[in-house]
Amino acid sequence: MDRREAVKSVAFLMGAALSATTIGVFLESCNSPSTTTAGNLFSADQEKLITEVADIIIPTTSTPGAKEAGVGPFIAMMVKDCYPSDAQKAFTKGLEDLEKQSKDTFKKSFLEISVAQRQELLNKVREATIAASKVEKDALEKQKENVIQKKSEKEAPGNAMTPKEKEKTAPQFFAIIRDLTLLGYFTSEIGATKALAYVEIPGRYDGCVDLKPGQKVWA
Repeated sequence: MDRREAVKSVAFLMGAALSATTIGVFLESCNSPSTTTAGNLFSADQEKLITEVADIIIPTTSTPGAKEAGVGPFIAMMVKDCYPSDAQKAFTKGLEDLEKQSKDTFKKSFLEISVAQRQELLNKVREATIAASKVEKDALEKQKENVIQKKSEKEAPGNAMTPKEKEKTAPQFFAIIRDLTLLGYFTSEIGATKALAYVEIPGRYDGCVDLKPGQKVWA
């Protein structure tokens, strides 16, 4: 299995833990023609910013963090080559907004502030993302109720069936970078062999194995 297949497999295993934007990318197998972007999507400083944000999400502890696992370049590549244009715009705007917040709050670039200050800014972005997602979810639920009501009226005996409409959610910067940090880390060699329990040649397949307290999840 190559890394492309590994990333897809992990994405489907993570399921609901990922945003609708990322799930949509993998359901289309990263083959949408709208994802082709010529030239560089990110500046050199933005690529460094992506790496530092990923390292805040998965820092070095008893195991190496996202920066050491090379997650930053993975995220930049995935957003440029696989995500649709509206997600790319949301992602680059998120980077610009984060940099602006850093300069407004601390009078320094995000790359120059402390880890604690970075965590403070990212917590604000995360909370704003959660709030926006809740508003969007409530609006979609209301829209779905209206569609069901109209559909029941139109599909009364003698009327034609109405095609099901696909729900569309707005891409969120923090959700995308969180998704890709997790996918990039746990499909990297460091993530799979240092953060997870890894046996190169397991010998046999055990479908149900009890975990001991504190034991790492199997790769």
